[in-house]
Amino acid sequence: MHRRSFVARSAATALGLAGGLGSLSLNAFAAGRVKPDGKSALLVIDVQNCFVDGGTLPVKGGAEVVPVINRIAGAFANIVVTQDWHTPGHASFASAHAGQKPFSSIKLSYGNQVLWPDHCVQGTDDAALHKDLQLPTAQLVIRKGFNKGVDSYSAFEEADRKTPTGLGGYLKQRGIRTVYVAGLATDFCVAWTALDARKAGFEVYVIEDATRAIDLNGSLAAAWKQMTAKGVRRIQSGDIDA
Repeated sequence: MHRRSFVARSAATALGLAGGLGSLSLNAFAAGRVKPDGKSALLVIDVQNCFVDGGTLPVKGGAEVVPVINRIAGAFANIVVTQDWHTPGHASFASAHAGQKPFSSIKLSYGNQVLWPDHCVQGTDDAALHKDLQLPTAQLVIRKGFNKGVDSYSAFEEADRKTPTGLGGYLKQRGIRTVYVAGLATDFCVAWTALDARKAGFEVYVIEDATRAIDLNGSLAAAWKQMTAKGVRRIQSGDIDA
């Protein structure tokens, strides 16, 4: 995607809202081989048509995560999927604000908001999950961003940082203790989800090769630095034992 330089600053600001940049090395914890158990869940974040080539807000290489996610899905008895699910005229759309263009930034009631092109509008093919996803044990779809006035990056909490989605309670009620996060995009919705999962008390792994990033002007490095500081573990799909 083509973005103005301030978007990277917005990414850092967004991550800061989730807990402030840490001071640890950019190299995340080496997790070694891991075997998900019945108290583990895979969170598949926003693998939708809008975020792959041909979509309204594509992440470079976004569709490449699909075969990786499909390959590891069999290792998980518990899978949760998220969808960006915006109303027409959503507050995060540039088109909803007179004189504003996509990738500009404004202040809304809950803080700074990057304005995006219209994307992932409810009920459209653009908002549909990628047709090649194969997740036979998926049990729940969390739709986020459906509140017309508030954006939502994290699967756990909306961007106002006070409205829960209910995912944390669902996972805890199911006895889940560990979450593995995959999907789009690493430095936005994946990072926010991972950070909020840690805040909620879960052990968290981000499967790096099952994500793709926007990565502008250091936003990806900032995301990994923040996640590392909060105890998120960085692994590859090959580290997961089926």
